Amino acid sequence: MSSARAGLLFSRDYCESYELRNGEQLQKMILNFCVMTPTRIVWESEVKEIILSTDSAKIGILPNHAPITTVVDIDILQIRLNDQWLKMALRGGCARIGNNKILVSVNDAEKDSDIDPQEAQQTLEIAEADLRKAEGKRQIIEANLALRRAKVRVQTINPIS
Repeated sequence: MSSARAGLLFSRDYCESYELRNGEQLQKMILNFCVMTPTRIVWESEVKEIILSTDSAKIGILPNHAPITTVVDIDILQIRLNDQWLKMALRGGCARIGNNKILVSVNDAEKDSDIDPQEAQQTLEIAEADLRKAEGKRQIIEANLALRRAKVRVQTINPIS
């Protein structure tokens, strides 16, 4: 190894970035991550990786990701802390990524641990019934959005497959 060099350490099905100088580990690369709504900070911590749904695709964010600003879709956000994955239901917004910092600003967000499974399932059933009864473009669009949000909440509390 040279006296100053960055390297990758591979482990299982993911990699962790380390900066090496003179053969010594200086700093483990992490992401400073924050999820906020208009009324509160839902999550703020250091993470190793996130998987975020944008308006065009799901993207994985690792340390040293290229800077981007993107629209966040109604979907599940996956967060990796060490070897543990956590999930959060997001209800649309935007994300700004750069300099190993991620700020996700959304209309609303719920951690998987905060979602009541029975209430989520009941909300899904109500949303499905509302869509069947919807008349006119506006009602159909609103019912589809409510159904989509309800499905995401139910999927958030199910194990990652």
